[in-house]
Amino acid sequence: MQARTLAPAATAVASAAVIGGLASRPAASPWYRSLRKPPYQPPPQAFPIVWPVLYADIAVVSSNTLDELERRGRKPEHRQYVMALAVNLALNAGWSWLFFQRRRLGLSAVAAGVLTASSADLARRAMDAQGGRAAPLLLYPLWCAFATALTAHVWFLNRR
Repeated sequence: MQARTLAPAATAVASAAVIGGLASRPAASPWYRSLRKPPYQPPPQAFPIVWPVLYADIAVVSSNTLDELERRGRKPEHRQYVMALAVNLALNAGWSWLFFQRRRLGLSAVAAGVLTASSADLARRAMDAQGGRAAPLLLYPLWCAFATALTAHVWFLNRR
């Protein structure tokens, strides 16, 4: 992993984390506490553990993927991965704004589904570029799929 690749990847991922985190502060709000939640809702302490691990995973695997694509001279795939990563991170940060700030539960469920598809595509691209070394990135779409189910269930429980 090269520092010249890791630094921008980590900066992009950290930016998405901060932007999403700023929107997520209302998770302690009376509105959020009043929502009906499914029984499989993780405890609040899980999210500040899971997300930093996933963000580090995204940054490291993406950096390694970009290095590998560059090493192989696969410039079009390199550009496509950068674009896929940028779109994914925008979707990632955007979900928090839709859910916590705009309180658009249905739209948030749809956005979570799109984020899941984007995360799966990112993992596929990484696996295509570097094989099993990218396997840790598979945790990201799995968590996003769980988050999609959770968001949709919260929407269902609280629709009016």
